[in-house]
Amino acid sequence: MSGSRHGSTEAALDLREKGAPGLREPVALSAVTAQDWRILREDLPLPLAVIKERALRHNSAWMRAFLASGGAMIAPHGKTTMSPAIFDLQLVDGAWAVTLATPHQTQVARSFGYNRIFLANQLVGRSAIEYVLRELQDHSDFEFYCLVDSISNARAIAGAAELLKLARPVNLLVELGYPGGRTGCRTIDEAVALASVVSGSNNLRLSGVEGFEGLLRGDSPANTTMLVNAFLDNLVSLAEMCASKGLFSDETILLSAGGSSFYDLVVAKLKAASLDRPSVVLLRAGCYITHDSLMYVRAFDALRGRNPELAATGGGLQPALEVWAYVQSRPERKKAILGFGKRDASYDDPPVPLSWFRPGSAMGRPIPMPHGHEVLRLNDQHCHMAIPEDSPLTVGDMVAFGISHPCLTFDKWRVIHLVDDDYRVTSSVRTYF
Repeated sequence: MSGSRHGSTEAALDLREKGAPGLREPVALSAVTAQDWRILREDLPLPLAVIKERALRHNSAWMRAFLASGGAMIAPHGKTTMSPAIFDLQLVDGAWAVTLATPHQTQVARSFGYNRIFLANQLVGRSAIEYVLRELQDHSDFEFYCLVDSISNARAIAGAAELLKLARPVNLLVELGYPGGRTGCRTIDEAVALASVVSGSNNLRLSGVEGFEGLLRGDSPANTTMLVNAFLDNLVSLAEMCASKGLFSDETILLSAGGSSFYDLVVAKLKAASLDRPSVVLLRAGCYITHDSLMYVRAFDALRGRNPELAATGGGLQPALEVWAYVQSRPERKKAILGFGKRDASYDDPPVPLSWFRPGSAMGRPIPMPHGHEVLRLNDQHCHMAIPEDSPLTVGDMVAFGISHPCLTFDKWRVIHLVDDDYRVTSSVRTYF
């Protein structure tokens, strides 16, 4: 996985990159494997973010199997990794498109030659609208889809397309939201009225409907499931109403939802829509590809409760992303300071100490962290960890941490190394946040 196979050539590694050694000369991504860097031999400075390649590929294959069993497709959310090399792995495993969230992310993906992009957001503002429309005008093979939740935004896109004399309409999905939620029309009637405006424009195409269920939370797992299912029922009703009015422009209707927590519910509900033509259920989960050690473990545990057979398939998802750091200090009997912090790892939840290793010892491999080691808090560059008085850790030991919410760890690294089971670097990937 040495870089993307698309478009732009990715820059070589040099000593200015966090996670790169003090190189005398830059190293091309394609030459990383030949360096034979080994994390446990201290060939690379810490802190260091690594992806366990076996787990990464396992997760990609797991999602492919899930989609095949459910008859759905995925446009994985690229904002999780913003790594073209990982996008390529997902596309090889059958992804329908790359999902993105912002104009900047769209520009990055286009610079690498990705030709089908799903913007899971409203396309707002002159600069962003003009960029996308110019790309559509200049590249006939570019397919672009985005969301709309207001008539004013739909008219702004249509007006810009008219001024540019764009030869083909812009693909829009009407977004349904819910009171107190994020974006999206708050009622089905409002969404149908917007869909009518989109359908009636020569410069726009109503390609489907969309919603995001990931922020819905009840006071219990059962109530959360009830809220999610009710929202998805509304999304199905919206699609059916638009179909009954003849508003959809395409031969196949896109029904899109499904972040990284409830995609099993999304497939079950959206597949049941009764429409006048074929439909595609399009998920947009992104975090599955590396999973994590906290937030999405909880989400997967909830999925296991809803669907034990699905969760057990192939052993389930595996955490692939770790951050390694040195024990920097043991200033107190029951406290250690480690050399990483908020600039290196997400902190929605405190990182989890997974294993430790003493360089130069006869340990051979990292061993699981003994009970009683717990991250208390993170500073910018330091981690405060409570430890038992008899903890084996000493200054210079290496500790692997599992993280929560991979999106907010990926964005702290411009280069992340993939490693094998022995923590030998097999390749390196770039990110573009």
